[in-house]
Amino acid sequence: MVLTKRQREVLDFIAEFLRERGYSPSFQEIASGMGLNSLATVHKHISTLERKGFLRRGYNQSRSLEPAPKYWQLSRQARAERAGLPLLGRIAAGKPVETLQHPETISLRDFAGQKNVFVLQVKGDSMREEHILDGDLLIVEKTSQAEPGDMVLARVGGSANTLQRYDQEPNGRVRLQPANAPMKAILVPAKDVAIQGRVIGVLRRYR
Repeated sequence: MVLTKRQREVLDFIAEFLRERGYSPSFQEIASGMGLNSLATVHKHISTLERKGFLRRGYNQSRSLEPAPKYWQLSRQARAERAGLPLLGRIAAGKPVETLQHPETISLRDFAGQKNVFVLQVKGDSMREEHILDGDLLIVEKTSQAEPGDMVLARVGGSANTLQRYDQEPNGRVRLQPANAPMKAILVPAKDVAIQGRVIGVLRRYR
């Protein structure tokens, strides 16, 4: 069943109130928080949302309003639509392929999963042989650990950050290897390197 804009606002208010305070709002708090003059109007919205299956409450209990699973499903779909782009199919470098009959949606979360990630913009060309260019956007998993071969964001000497391939050398040293032939690798004691994150994806705009 379709929600009106006002009904969705009431649901969002209840969900946010519950998230912030750990308990459900009263009818008066809903009215005050949303600028409604009548408790009867609040009661009408609540009853309609219950009937549509988006809201539930305990029988004869105060502060028992709670968004139903149907609401959370709707919220997930709305976030996906805002953040995602249509995945219409696959394209080969040669033979054409058909688009999907039922297009899917893809978002940055499809790359990141449940990882703690952030985005950085590349400045410079130290990784150009890895096809990472000035102005590209990197999806970076926040982590302090790295495996040999990982492309990492590393802090060297407690101040400067750099984007390089990580490797371990004998005698407790670390190699930070650029992917640009004229540039030299950075060789430093492991204690002087702090891993800030690991690159898991690259985004580029052509226009």
